[in-house]
Amino acid sequence: MIGLHDLVKQYGAFTAVDGVSLDVAPGEIHGFLGPNGAGKTTTLRMIAGLLKPTSGRILVNGHDLATDPEGAKASLGFIPDRPFIYDKLTAGEFLRFHGGLYGLDGHEIGGRVREMLDLFELGRWEHELVESFSYGMKQRLVMCAAFLHRPRAVVVDEPMVGLDPRGARLIKDVFRRMSERGVAILMSTHTLEVAQEMCDRVSIILKGRIIARGTVDELRQMGGGKDEGNAEQLTTVFLKLTGGGALQEIDEII
Repeated sequence: MIGLHDLVKQYGAFTAVDGVSLDVAPGEIHGFLGPNGAGKTTTLRMIAGLLKPTSGRILVNGHDLATDPEGAKASLGFIPDRPFIYDKLTAGEFLRFHGGLYGLDGHEIGGRVREMLDLFELGRWEHELVESFSYGMKQRLVMCAAFLHRPRAVVVDEPMVGLDPRGARLIKDVFRRMSERGVAILMSTHTLEVAQEMCDRVSIILKGRIIARGTVDELRQMGGGKDEGNAEQLTTVFLKLTGGGALQEIDEII
């Protein structure tokens, strides 16, 4: 559903993404992990069409982003790490405008807007201005927009940032429900607990390259860890794989 083939992004002499290849199957939640500056957000923005790759191919639902950008973007939902929304629109107006960009007509859009607002527990704020929303509410509204046009694939950059525990649980439940319907989800996260709880597979990126890929249990084996089934153990494995041994030693000393 999402396919990356030898994806490269260079800024002058600096290579931010260096030959990344990745496949996310229908119904799969795929975690995308790495330290700050590893190339996660750059990769996701290229998939969303916000950045142009230096080389390589991006396929979304069989559509090549370079040769059929409209087909690829019509199949994709994008949730950025920060919710940028025009504050002088109501929640309903924002979603209707967004739906219009994807060709949803007047008869269809009203019911779909209400459906998504109810799903993300924003129904009673449909006619309220976005400027009155908390950060977490804005983040959920952006997620409403991402799923509004029934995409076959969704790219998510740090979905739990700014969400309270109730909001985080809601998002986890929605993502699982969408994956059960066959939606492919590629999710960048710094929260290893989220990756362990939600992801079918995980790819770890370091200095622009994928250095490890597999299920959480497979990654533990790569890092020499035991299958203990907890986030603390996955943290140890992540630090080993990404060269964070010094941080691990500091944590053990303290």
